[in-house]
Amino acid sequence: MDDYKSIVSYQTQDHGYIRIKLRQLLDERQVTRNKLRTLTGVKYDVTNRYYQAERVQMVDLDFLAKVCCVFGCEISDLLEYCPQPETRPENE
Repeated sequence: MDDYKSIVSYQTQDHGYIRIKLRQLLDERQVTRNKLRTLTGVKYDVTNRYYQAERVQMVDLDFLAKVCCVFGCEISDLLEYCPQPETRPENE
């Protein structure tokens, strides 16, 4: 257990964050949020929330699986662990 860092004694901002990269994926592939909604069958507000990377406290694994299926991509194309909390952009 000595090889692991306990997060219990750390502040929330000390453990980093998960960056949602849906905006980059859609922009690279020139796919709109509305088109993604049509392809996945997921409500626009869900698609938009992930695109904006706002108010995402817990990820919807079903939504992420659908996006990976539609684009033939990996989960790492959608999510990234960032251990440097001081570099976190305002909208993430």
